[in-house]
Amino acid sequence: MAKYTLPSFLVLMLFAGCSKNSGQIPVTGGQADGKPVPAGLKAVLTTAPRATFSGERAFTLLRAQTAFGPRNPNSAGHGSCLAYLVSTLRTLADEVRLQEFMHTGYGGEQLRLTNIVASFRPKDPARILLCAHWDTRPRAEQDETRGKRNDPILGANDGASGVAVLVEIAGLLKNIPPSVGVDIVLFDGEDYGKEGDHASYLLGSRYFAEHKGGDYVPRFGILLDMVGDKFLDLPKERYSLRYAPDVVDMVWKTASLLGVQQFHDENGEEIMDDHLPLNEAGIQTIDIIDFNYPDATNRFWHTHQDTPEHCSAESLEAVGSVIASVVYGQVP
Repeated sequence: MAKYTLPSFLVLMLFAGCSKNSGQIPVTGGQADGKPVPAGLKAVLTTAPRATFSGERAFTLLRAQTAFGPRNPNSAGHGSCLAYLVSTLRTLADEVRLQEFMHTGYGGEQLRLTNIVASFRPKDPARILLCAHWDTRPRAEQDETRGKRNDPILGANDGASGVAVLVEIAGLLKNIPPSVGVDIVLFDGEDYGKEGDHASYLLGSRYFAEHKGGDYVPRFGILLDMVGDKFLDLPKERYSLRYAPDVVDMVWKTASLLGVQQFHDENGEEIMDDHLPLNEAGIQTIDIIDFNYPDATNRFWHTHQDTPEHCSAESLEAVGSVIASVVYGQVP
């Protein structure tokens, strides 16, 4: 698969309001620092003012999801949030498709699962993939209160944060159409499995990877998971470095150019997440994740403390600004 590295001097941009892409200047001769610019990510300069990714709007979207309560499969909150996300994305995207499927869970429970696929420029062969999981964990086995460990979590960060960023980006894409096709995919059933039962995790991304079709080959994918932490610290996830180092380089250099300090030039852990089935299916995909939530010594992950007050609009804006810049930096 072709690689998509970012030239060191590249200035990425968003366009203000609903203006056209005026002011774009391709790099002369398609060269950067004496090296050819990869076809999938040519450098583009612009004098147009930057559009604003709103962390406050994204935080409102996070709260809207948590207002439904836990969104674990087959729960009331799961059904209500599904309807909310589908109706919202249908007002923004050019096309919204649902991948509905069943999975036999613990005790023979029949899980009704749904991936949401919102597409912009759906006929464009040049595409990128943005994704997150929208379900929440059905148990809180890491909670300090033993009597609450079998209760589902609210999932403000682990679930709602990545979705909030992508829905806010969908709003930008409606007002300022991208130059390439963009698919925003919200996976279901990511966090269903019990600890150690790896086969019962990543249900939605596995289904998507298995049913994507051979002709669906986006340039790259970016997964957002646990990006709302109030004390956001984003190292480079190790599977991402193994499968898609050029995509990691592109995103982290974009963050540096934008002055977004939450992206750190250091290697993090290996995280089993939705990017693994995508990479195995041939889609170079990275995982942007802060697994130390809120830090390495005090963990809210898979506990009932994963609530909106431990997330922030500033963190969502940091991630959203970088991802939106990557999207609008793409050229056909």
